Amino acid sequence: MIVEKENLMIKIVRTNSENKDFIELVKHLDIDLAIRDGEEHSFYDQFNKIDLIKYVVVAYNNDEAVACGAIKEYSTVAMEIKRMYTDPKARGKGIASKILLELENWAAELSYQKCLLETGIKQPEAIHLYKKNGYQLITNYGQYAGVKNSVCFEKIIKTSIQI
Repeated sequence: MIVEKENLMIKIVRTNSENKDFIELVKHLDIDLAIRDGEEHSFYDQFNKIDLIKYVVVAYNNDEAVACGAIKEYSTVAMEIKRMYTDPKARGKGIASKILLELENWAAELSYQKCLLETGIKQPEAIHLYKKNGYQLITNYGQYAGVKNSVCFEKIIKTSIQI
């Protein structure tokens, strides 16, 4: 998918967690999260390993990797959104929404019914992104149940199954 906006030529590529640009973007994400999460970072970090993620999306602006995201199976009906990041110089241009849409489309193509995710209360930009893109606040799930600095969201997606 190629999207033109504000003199940007954004190309979105489907790949996996072995992609070198994805790995580099995630390094920047982890640095940002370590600052935001402080002492709680090691708790969250254990759930964010990127080895063996089959479904990764990287956005490029003029061949420079500027944003990423991934999905991994959470259940037989749900994919979990993981490792969303946009380089600070590329923020505010709608790229993260494009990444999210591509991940949702991919999940639908794989016949999943919803996407869910966790983000931190110390990441107001992420919370805004998910709300803007139709995600609904849900009770914290799985390992995030009872974690006061986590917020969880879900979105029902249209699957590609035709009847």
